[in-house]
Amino acid sequence: MNSSSVFKIIPGIQSYDWGKVGKLSKAAAFAEVSIPGFQVEDKPYAELWMGTHEQAPAYLANDPSSKLSHYLQRNPQLVGDQVKQAFKETTCDGGLPFLFKVLAIEKALSVQAHPNKRLAEQLHKDRPDVYKDSNHKPEMAIALTEFKGFCGFRPKEQIVHFLDSVKEFRAFVEEKDVQDLKTASLDKEIKDALKRVFSGVMSAPQDKIAELTKAIVSRYTSQTHEDIAGDSIYAVRQLVLTLNDQFPGDIGIFCTFLLNVVQLKPGESVFLKADDPHAYIAGDIMECMATSNNVVRAGLTPKLRDVNTLVDMLTYETAPADAQLMKTTSLKGAAHTIVYDPPIEEFSVARVQLSRGESTKHDALNGPSILAVVDGTGLVENQGQSETMKTGDVLFVGAGAGIKIKSSSSSSLEVYRAFVQV
Repeated sequence: MNSSSVFKIIPGIQSYDWGKVGKLSKAAAFAEVSIPGFQVEDKPYAELWMGTHEQAPAYLANDPSSKLSHYLQRNPQLVGDQVKQAFKETTCDGGLPFLFKVLAIEKALSVQAHPNKRLAEQLHKDRPDVYKDSNHKPEMAIALTEFKGFCGFRPKEQIVHFLDSVKEFRAFVEEKDVQDLKTASLDKEIKDALKRVFSGVMSAPQDKIAELTKAIVSRYTSQTHEDIAGDSIYAVRQLVLTLNDQFPGDIGIFCTFLLNVVQLKPGESVFLKADDPHAYIAGDIMECMATSNNVVRAGLTPKLRDVNTLVDMLTYETAPADAQLMKTTSLKGAAHTIVYDPPIEEFSVARVQLSRGESTKHDALNGPSILAVVDGTGLVENQGQSETMKTGDVLFVGAGAGIKIKSSSSSSLEVYRAFVQV
């Protein structure tokens, strides 16, 4: 068994139809390194789960029959007293407050939101067959490659512009609701009007969705590039057509006119608050979230849709796309390390980038963390012991363990570290 506070773990791999296929998937490529006996097949691999969630729990690399959660339950000092006290519900059975993932996205995920804590408890109580836990699920996405996703509502002016210029979109909305949104100036007025607009779109009958989807796809397909040259509608048109190819006749296609399309470069990130609509569209990301799998869906999915709950739960806050991006800070006392620190308690994520032969020291934290190596080779040291690392390796670091991360003399090193610090 492990005597160290730093050791390798075996993550879980998830195959969903929106994932990238075979070795094109970073989730699969990493799994080939970190999961003993795993062989990549010609099928989509969507997510690599690094944590204690029972749907795909991590195991100990040096004892593959032992779950990480069982080991942490027997060794609570690795989670830390302060974290156990702050997150009693998730840590009582050896669980971690956060779940770390690698996502490889070929097709759009469902238009969705995650319920806040109060709503999560109510949904779990009322419909435990659908909402299987009572936790909230704020999450953060950090781009590993160029990434595109829906995130939050567009500014009012943009939505009004599309209502005026896209007749198929406007046909879903009552004329009074269109005018109310146009004339709304106070924050509450805008939110109330936007809720009615969104409800009109997402609650439309299937025959109307089919008719209007067919109409907009036909119109956009017949347009030439010259028809729309220099028009901001070009990128929107392309996204509508792409989403229709992936989910023919789905109402989620019209979310293109309601939700921000956020584009991230590698290393850029976005934080998705509870009750905010979003959908990942394409790219590879590191994702960190509170340990939960609560999702309320309403479009771009064959899964169960709960439109009424989604319409009622959203905050209807509006902001430009670039306002969704997170700022980073430096990790105190640590070279070559930046931190993505969302406004919640459950997790933060650090990114370490080392050139050949470089190193950095991270002081001890009062909570646990998970390291994921996304590129290069090196090692991590703790109290005279060391673990080698290469692309795809996943390691656990216990509370109270200061570490030194070093790249090899022949390779640079990039590591993401999800952690909780109370």
